[in-house]
Amino acid sequence: MRYLITGGCGFLGSNLAAEVLRNGDELFVFDNLYRTGTENNLTWLKSLGKFKFYHSDIRSYNDVENVILDSKPDVVFHLAGQVAMTTSLDNPRLDFEINVIGGNNVLEAVRKFAPNAIVTYSSTNKVYGDLEWVEYLETKSRFIAKGYEQGFDENVPLNFQSPYGCSKGATDQYMLDYNKMFGLKTIVFRHSSIFGGRQYATADQGWIGWFVKQAIDIKKGLLKEPFTISGTGKQVRDVLFADDLINCYFSAIRNIDSTQGKAFNIGGGYNNSLSLLELFGELENSLDIKMDFTRLPVRQSDQKVYIADITKANEIFSWAPLISKATGLQRMINWVGTV
Repeated sequence: MRYLITGGCGFLGSNLAAEVLRNGDELFVFDNLYRTGTENNLTWLKSLGKFKFYHSDIRSYNDVENVILDSKPDVVFHLAGQVAMTTSLDNPRLDFEINVIGGNNVLEAVRKFAPNAIVTYSSTNKVYGDLEWVEYLETKSRFIAKGYEQGFDENVPLNFQSPYGCSKGATDQYMLDYNKMFGLKTIVFRHSSIFGGRQYATADQGWIGWFVKQAIDIKKGLLKEPFTISGTGKQVRDVLFADDLINCYFSAIRNIDSTQGKAFNIGGGYNNSLSLLELFGELENSLDIKMDFTRLPVRQSDQKVYIADITKANEIFSWAPLISKATGLQRMINWVGTV
C-alpha cells in the first residue's frame, strides 16, 4: 500500500506516518513545516525508516497535483490544516485558504489522477457550532448537557460558526459530496480532543498537552505566575489518546465498503470525558503540585460540553477506544517531561 499523509509532520500525521513505517508500507509525507514541532517530528520520522518527503504547501494546487501524480497513493490521510479557533479569528483569510482551498486541491487532484484512492479527512466537532441550544446543568466541577449525557451523535444538526467552523465544515461536506457526485472513497472523522506523544501543544491548540506542560513547569519551579484559562474551567471534552485514533483510521480504511461516504464522530466517549477543573485535579494528584490559574473571558463560539457519541463507528467498523484517560494522561506526562 502507498500512503500519502498531508500534514504528515504534525501531531496526528507523524503518529500515522510512524504506523505506516512500522507496517512496512510505502510512505509519502507532505508538509510545509509551518507549525511548531514539525521539524522535530520530521527528524524523528527519518530515524524510523525511509519515505519520501515533500516540502510543499496545501494551498498550492500545483504542489498538490504534482505530489498526487508522483506518489500515486492508495490512501490519502488529509490532515494538513489550520487547526486553531483563535488563529481563524485573527486571520480568517489564511484559515480559508488552508482549510477550504487546500481541501478542494486534494479532492480535485485525487479525482483527476488517483480516483481509486481512499481519502480520509480530519474534521472537527466544531461543525456542530457552539451548541448553545442545549440545556446545561452545572455541578461543582463540570457542565452537563441535558439529554446528551452520553454524547452527541452524527444526527445533531450542522451549524458552522466562526471562520474555523466554516472552513472545516465546508471541506467536511465537500468530502462527502465528492463521494456522492464522483464516487471518491472518502471518509470524514469529526474529532473531539486528541492527545499523545509528538504533540507540541500551544495555548491555542492541544489543551491536554498545553496544561500538562504548565503542570510540569510548576513541578520544576519554572512557572512563577498563575497560568490562564478561558471561562470557568467547567467546560467538558472527551479525550482520545493518539494510539486509539491510529486504530480508528486503519480500521475504517480496512472496511472502506462500509465507511466510504460517511461521517463519524470520533473521541474518547463519555467514560473518557474531562473538564478543565477535573484535569487539573488529576495533574495535582499525579505530580503533587497546586495548579493556580486566573480566568479570562469565555472564548468566542466555545462549547460548554462536547462528548462524542461513538456508537456509529463501533457499529460500522467495530472501533472503540482502548486506552483510558488516566493511562493516556500518564503517558502524556511522561512524553512532555522529555521534551
